[in-house]
Amino acid sequence: MRNSRSHGGLVSYLSILIVATFSTQLLPQVFAIPSSCNLFQGSWVSDNSSTSNNNIPLVYDSSQCPFINPLFDCAKHGRPDRGYLRYRWQPSACNLPKFDGKVFLEKLRGKTLVIVGDSISFNQQESLTCLLHAAVGPDSKITTGAMGPYNSNYVTFQEYGEVTIAEFYTRFLAQITTEKIGRVLKLHLINDYGNVWKDADVLIFNIGWDFIQDGENNPIVRDMDRTLAFRKALTTWAKWVDSGVLNFAKTKVFYQGFYPDHYRPSEWGQPELKDCALETEPMSGSTYPAGPPPRLSIVEQVLSSIKSPVQFLNVTTLSQLRKDGHPGRYSDAGNGFVDCTHWCLAGIPDTWSSIIYAYLTR
Repeated sequence: MRNSRSHGGLVSYLSILIVATFSTQLLPQVFAIPSSCNLFQGSWVSDNSSTSNNNIPLVYDSSQCPFINPLFDCAKHGRPDRGYLRYRWQPSACNLPKFDGKVFLEKLRGKTLVIVGDSISFNQQESLTCLLHAAVGPDSKITTGAMGPYNSNYVTFQEYGEVTIAEFYTRFLAQITTEKIGRVLKLHLINDYGNVWKDADVLIFNIGWDFIQDGENNPIVRDMDRTLAFRKALTTWAKWVDSGVLNFAKTKVFYQGFYPDHYRPSEWGQPELKDCALETEPMSGSTYPAGPPPRLSIVEQVLSSIKSPVQFLNVTTLSQLRKDGHPGRYSDAGNGFVDCTHWCLAGIPDTWSSIIYAYLTR
């Protein structure tokens, strides 16, 4: 049974909830990632595993998951094809383990996993919570609520010592202040909620790039080059990670790649198309014709400068190959909007969740 509650005292709530250190002794090792295995290098293959009706591999039924944003529920909004659910990610040198929700919850018993980032983070959180909800069943004791900035929320699985999966929405990771001239993005300062993030047992970060204004002991820069702003914000985050504020004996930190969009069909050899709206199949092979997005190299450079243990979950290429995985016209966005940025649920974010599962349960 799903209950709902809200918390105004965000910091006090998390400080009470997060009490134990992350232990590798909670369960026997269930998956070992071989040193020769790169989970992020591979291809999408047809999935002939156990299926539901219509030969669709069953991860969860989106109509039965109470956490999915209408923007991502493609089946509910009339997407006629289901072929995008018939594929699984196959690494070249090993296998990606199947997500087991009960093992995941036991591994994180009594702990909090926090996802910090832009609107794609909602895709990730909702994938995780739908997978877990399917594992424990609709009668499990689950609480939900809103907290923190715009649309940030948490889902708590009470029967597993209050395992909480939370999402903190931020487009920048950096601090935004309201001044006389308007809202100003201060790329040299970490987001105000950094003091809350630091208490989590698992932190998964990503960052957007919609940067408008910047102040760094300098005059305000309007319409700043977004690539430069992206680098500055990510560097500020990296310095925060290395500042000693995090207890790495307790907290595992991940940075989750650079999420691609599919608004430029010329990138995959179909310049006659306008966007992703007509796509129904993934790309074959293991490389994207247009190559990695330029900002991915910035992510790699900044992450390589971090001295603290941060695991890079480079889901960029595997996501680039899924031009068929977006809502397109099949969401509640309205006005004929074609969404080639976010992802259908169920869908590709469930593979991201399986990768997180592999790292947390190995």
